Amino acid sequence: MNIVKYLVITLVLLLPISLTAFGDEAKPEVKQEVRSAMTPTAEVAQHEHAMGKVNRVVATVDTDGVQRVEVIGGEYYFDPNYIVVKVNKPVELQVKKTGGYTPHNIVVKSPEAGINFSESMGKEIKVIKFTPTAVGKYPMYCSKKLPFVKSHRDRGMDGFIEVVE
Repeated sequence: MNIVKYLVITLVLLLPISLTAFGDEAKPEVKQEVRSAMTPTAEVAQHEHAMGKVNRVVATVDTDGVQRVEVIGGEYYFDPNYIVVKVNKPVELQVKKTGGYTPHNIVVKSPEAGINFSESMGKEIKVIKFTPTAVGKYPMYCSKKLPFVKSHRDRGMDGFIEVVE
């Protein structure tokens, strides 16, 4: 009898967490303008993508020579999810996640291009610094996955960093 009682209590306590972790929250609509004051001169364009709409940001070089872009991670999306930067110019990605219990991270594994990081995303801004050394298009994604469900990447939490001349 005690086992049944503890099982019921455990299920009641875990139900809200499981709904948050396994929920299929829809992606927000892509905005037409740049929200961030950190990238005041960035250009924004939208394109269709296999996983949905792409919010493309072209970073500009600030007066100190650094390209800065703010990246928000939410329930299975990055905003922006397509970032264009210049080769051989320092980049600072200022990343954070929206509220909620679901853990997220941001990963780019392209050491041959000088872009190699895996950072967890929290409610506070984290700054990721790198200097891209090779022109190309490099995948960016969240590597989190719970057992028996789709990964965050498979649910649409992915994108690209494109390095141009």
